[in-house]
Amino acid sequence: MEMSVEFVAHAPAFATVAETATDVAAREALLDRAMGPKRKTKSSEKLRRGRRPSEGLAFVARNASGGVAGTVRLWDVTLGEGGPAALLLGPLAVDPSSKNAGIGSALMRHAIAEAARLGHTVILLVGDEPYYGRFGFSAARTGALAMPGPYERHRLLALELVEGVLDGAKGTLKASGRKLKARAVDPGGVRA
Repeated sequence: MEMSVEFVAHAPAFATVAETATDVAAREALLDRAMGPKRKTKSSEKLRRGRRPSEGLAFVARNASGGVAGTVRLWDVTLGEGGPAALLLGPLAVDPSSKNAGIGSALMRHAIAEAARLGHTVILLVGDEPYYGRFGFSAARTGALAMPGPYERHRLLALELVEGVLDGAKGTLKASGRKLKARAVDPGGVRA
């Protein structure tokens, strides 16, 4: 008797969608679980504090039950004093219970594609090159750039969406995004 095995392609157990105001509490709880209590003391946070994410560039991954299983957001910055506009990606986080499900990779691919579609020219982040290198990020073009506050220089990575945009870019990254309004806004930058 011959047995046959049929392989059925399954849709991912999550969907990548635009973040909404109803995601704020779940996103903040996920970030606390995934990144710990020191997440708000990082140099990247100085560039996000008091700002909203770049228009159209805040995403969550929803699990099969609709819960937030991952998050990524991009922020408007300038490269040095009067330098070109750029995006700062982060934080990228996946719920620890959903690790290795491809959520982080899907969020990265989606964020990069949307940034390019919206006409942005470069994305920077502070992270591990072995992970982010597979998306095209490297430290090769960031040597003349710096973060405000302490950071590990080799972890400042960039992805040029337009070749050559980092030619001559130098200086410390500065926040340039939309400021939070004093009322009806959550601490993570989404209007409540």
